[in-house]
Amino acid sequence: MPSIPRIQISQQPALIGIDADLGTQDIKQPRPTYEMQVDRPKQDIRQPRGDLDIDQSKAWDALGQGPILQAMSRIYSQCHEIAMQGIARRVEDGNRLAAIHLGGNPIADIAKELSISRPQFDYYGEASYDNVDITYNAHKAEINVVDGKVNVNARVNPPEIEYNRGKLDIYMRQYPKVEITPPQIDFKS
Repeated sequence: MPSIPRIQISQQPALIGIDADLGTQDIKQPRPTYEMQVDRPKQDIRQPRGDLDIDQSKAWDALGQGPILQAMSRIYSQCHEIAMQGIARRVEDGNRLAAIHLGGNPIADIAKELSISRPQFDYYGEASYDNVDITYNAHKAEINVVDGKVNVNARVNPPEIEYNRGKLDIYMRQYPKVEITPPQIDFKS
């Protein structure tokens, strides 16, 4: 049987070459800007002096150095009683002089008693351990406070991004081709 000639077809596919280098990316994040301002609190304290009052008028009065009007008032209030004592003594002295029959020397005795004793006026104030009055009035402290505060200013800085493109090279490594080989025809037969 005679052979059927065949056509031989061969093909070569296309090949694409890609040469790529990756890109680089550089990211920097600066720190945030942070500013803080402090207004300190203020405190003002003022302490007024207290009032000290010392009253020693009773002590001076007890020493006989008090106000003259008080001393005269005391003497005046005792005058009636001293006058009555004087009248009683005069009556007693008169009775002693009248009793001549008892003997003795009543005139000399009366003179001697008069030279020794005199009427005593109590013009001094009362002597006491509590004659000096001391009073102290304390004043409250004046406190003024001014509050402090903190002012904060925070700012976020944006990131710094830098991108360097990589290399991308696309080329044909092999072109496509189709070869058709016809059969050999034998013309002799």
